[in-house]
Formats: sequence, C-alpha cells, structure tokens
Amino acid sequence: MPGYKGQVPIGLVVFFFILACFIPFLILGFPIQKSFVGLIAITLFAVAFLNTDIALILVILSMLLSPELRAGQLASRNINVRAEDLFIFVIFFAWMAKMAVKKELGVVRRNPLNGPIMIYILICVVSSLNGMIAGRVQFREAFFYLLKYFEYFLIFFMVGNNLHTSRQLKTYVFFIILTCLIVCLIAWVQIPSGERISAPFESEGGEPNTFAGYLLLMMSLMLGFFIYAQKRKEKIFWFGSFVFAFVPFVMTMSREGWVSIVPMLLVYIILSRRARYPLLFFLIMAALLLPYVTPQKVRDRAQDTFAKEKTYTFAGRKIHVSESTAARIEAWRLAMQKLSMRPVIGAGVPGGSVIDNQYVRVLIETGFLGFTAFMWMISQLFRMAVRVYKQSSDDFARSLSIGFICGFIALLTQSMGGAVFILIRVMEPFWFLAAMVLAMPEVVAEEKASVQEGQQHAV
Repeated sequence: MPGYKGQVPIGLVVFFFILACFIPFLILGFPIQKSFVGLIAITLFAVAFLNTDIALILVILSMLLSPELRAGQLASRNINVRAEDLFIFVIFFAWMAKMAVKKELGVVRRNPLNGPIMIYILICVVSSLNGMIAGRVQFREAFFYLLKYFEYFLIFFMVGNNLHTSRQLKTYVFFIILTCLIVCLIAWVQIPSGERISAPFESEGGEPNTFAGYLLLMMSLMLGFFIYAQKRKEKIFWFGSFVFAFVPFVMTMSREGWVSIVPMLLVYIILSRRARYPLLFFLIMAALLLPYVTPQKVRDRAQDTFAKEKTYTFAGRKIHVSESTAARIEAWRLAMQKLSMRPVIGAGVPGGSVIDNQYVRVLIETGFLGFTAFMWMISQLFRMAVRVYKQSSDDFARSLSIGFICGFIALLTQSMGGAVFILIRVMEPFWFLAAMVLAMPEVVAEEKASVQEGQQHAV
C-alpha cells in the first residue's frame, strides 16, 4: 500500500472493523434483521478509514441534527442514544484501525491536558466500580453514563490527532456554524407556538436549558469572528448570525443562560482591546432597553426567579426565591450530606440523584478526589486556551480561541444551575472546539515548517 511503512496488519484492521459493525447492536440491542444500523456502521467505517475529515464533518452535522434511538430502560428513566453517539464510536474504531496501518500518524497528540483527562476518567471508573460493589450504583446505569463521559474525550483526542492544516480548521468551523444556523432556523419556527424553545429531535418536553448552553457557546464563537473580521461583509455576516441565534436563545427561557451571557461579555472586554468599548456600550444599552423591548413572558420568567415560594436568610436579610431556584440552593446542602458519608471517592457515577449543578454533581459522584481532578482538567484547558489566544498572530486563530474562551466561561457560569458538562449537545461541540484551539499552534508550526522546507528545496 503506497505511503504505508512495513507490512499492513490486516488482522488488526479486521478486528476494529468487526467492533465498529457490532457496537451499535451491543448498545441498542437491535436485532440485525430489523435494522439498517449495520449497513450504516460499515459505510461510516469505510468513510472514516479512507477520509477522517468527512467522517468528522458528519459528526458535526449530527451533533444537533440527529434523532434519538431507544436503547433500553432503567428504573428511573429511559436510555436514549443519539445517532452521533454511534457515529463517534464507529469512527473511533476506524481511527484505531487507521493508526494500526499508518503508524506514523501516532495515536494521541501530546498536550498537558491529556494527563488530567486520563486521571479524571480513572477516578470516575474506580468510583463507579466501588459504588457497584456497595450496591449504590447499577451496572447498566453506570455503563451508559461513563460511556457518555468517555465519548466527549474521544472527540477531543480524535479531532486533535486529525488536525494538520489551517484549511481543516476553517472547514470544521464552517460546518459548526452551518449546523448552528440550521438549528436556529428550526428554532425560529417554534417561536409562534409560545412554548420554550428547544433543539430539534429532543425527547418529549425538550431540553431548553441544554439548547441555551449550546447557543451560548455558538454565540461566543460568532462574536469572536465578528470582532476580528476585517471585511465589512464578514462583519455583517457574523453580527447577523449572532442576532439570528440570540432570539432563540432568549426564547429558551433559560435563566441560567441569561445570567451566563454577562460573564461571557465581561471576559471579552477584559481580553480584547478591540472589543472593549463596543461591548461596554452594548451591555449598558442592553441593561437599559431589555426591560422594555423583551416580550412579557420573558419578563415574567425573569421575575419568577424571586417569587415568594421559598425564603432564605442571607447576611441578616430575607431573600425570596422560586421553587426551582430553591432546588439549586438545596443541592449544596444535599452534597454536603452525601460527602460526609463518602468524602474521598464519592458515591459513583451517576450518584443516584438528579442534581442541577455541575460542581455538586462531580462532588457527589467522585468525591474530593474526582472534584480536584475535574477542576485541574478545567483549569488546564482554560490556561492553555488563553495562552493560544495571546500567542496567536492571525485573526482566525484569535477569533476561534477568544470565542472558545468566553463561551467556556459562560458554560462554567451556567454550570452553577445545571450539570452542563455532562450534556451531550453541549459537550460534543465544546470538546470538538477545545481540540481545535489547543492544536492550532502545532498546526501553524507544521505549516510554517512545510513552507520553509519547500522554499529550501526550491533553492
């Protein structure tokens, strides 16, 4: 085979191919004769083996535009698997087969985030095994949750390893934004219904808070490209895209999302001199005009936060909040109770209770060990992304990195009122973008070295 070093390990390729074909049936429990999943898996394996870029573009498009498939049922909830979940694992096995054949590609791009990720995964597994042995966690429930956690990091490793040119980065950004605009168009159609806006293909009732988190990340990305765009047409496009996404974002009625957009803009003001004064003006005007221009139901939703349903005393003053706000406050009390019983390694994933707070959830599931690893991973990612932004020398790199950083801050804020870092429709694009941002310096260096080598050969 041209370009491949040594003998092709056909056995390994066949092994990964069989895994890729049968993993959908193992997850979904579908009988082969009644499903086209096997045919899809075979086709996708071949595509991913021959051209990983096309396979990853399919993953991008499916992140928000894929239906749910019923995989089973637990005592408390249904197990739903999305098409992109299957895509990712099939592509992963194709990727592993390709690495076996083309050894010079390497398995994982080196960066300081690999260590924290692996340690956090290990703690999640050990904590869950401990919970299973003690009877606190069901095997099947823990398996599907851990599978979901690992899926995000698979995306990070696969994308990071596959990036070698700036053209790839720009292509991925194009399809990420295209997917967002399609989803927003569908969301605009929902607005006249008067219901809270959610992403397409959601289960009954939808997940407006999840959609708000996704739009926070996408709007931050659009704002970054708007700030650093040089051409007038580009500025008009990015500003128009931001507004097009902002209206559905408001209509999600997600109070955590509304609050989270403020720190997102503040970080833009801190990091970017170019954005400082326009965004300060925008924040002031928004604070003055929003109470008058927003629909009545949006204003009612905001006022409901302080409905007199629960009363807390803080610094000698009584504060009235709604039931949903009170539930998020009570989550901390519940966490302290559970931590007192298992403070080191936690109760295991998924912890046995629904908690609308990412930090509390990590504490309950994995204890102080897991929480420390999680915060280490998050802080490393943030520090590395800021370094990439500060060292970037072109507008595309600045746009992508600052958009990711500010969206990251928004999601960290939203995590105070929701378990954002386990949400499939937020974390898949998040870790995809994280891989792109962290790989950019190496990609640029590789391209420069290639250009210099070409010039030397020409001379």
